[in-house]
Amino acid sequence: MYNPAHFTEADQAQIEALMHDNPLAALVAMTGGGLDANHLPLLRDGEGFLGHVALANPMHEQVADGAPVLAIFRAGQGYVSPNWYPSKAETHKAVPTWNYQVVHVHGRITWSHAEKDKRRAVALLTARHEKAVNGAQAWKMGDAPADFLDDLLGKIVAFLIEVDRIEGKSKLNQNRSAADVAGVAEGLAGQGNAALSAAMRRDGAPKG
Repeated sequence: MYNPAHFTEADQAQIEALMHDNPLAALVAMTGGGLDANHLPLLRDGEGFLGHVALANPMHEQVADGAPVLAIFRAGQGYVSPNWYPSKAETHKAVPTWNYQVVHVHGRITWSHAEKDKRRAVALLTARHEKAVNGAQAWKMGDAPADFLDDLLGKIVAFLIEVDRIEGKSKLNQNRSAADVAGVAEGLAGQGNAALSAAMRRDGAPKG
């Protein structure tokens, strides 16, 4: 990933928060047929990430244990109009751009058909997201009939990604003045892009 110093996200807490709050990752791997991408919710598991794919998904057959993979997490993104820069009225030195926040996780994948690993992956993913949505009324695996659940578990494959390195990028106009950053944040808010606007107000101050 092209990642100039002024856009590099070095705050590890911000990186972890982005992945936690935007768990649907694009998981990219090389197969015999070329690059393959699947969109899957991932969950931090110690130093790595866990998830699962459908048994019918050929990825687990085409990508060997230990093969390199790239998981891409993306947060807010949006078009930036030059009209939002106060400096444009003075210098006219402005062009459109696109702001965004992403995290790239480089690692190696290991697959598992073991029932305990599949149950663990589903249980942890479900517990995290059900609690967030339904609180005390969260759905649990035990709420489903055992034979129904066993049948579904037989149709997935669990995986774990061991992390090699993590790269974060927050492209939030840090290469422009504080006034221009504030103008873009206001423009994004006016377009209804509250998340990216808030990220700019928090992290978009010029660096250096």
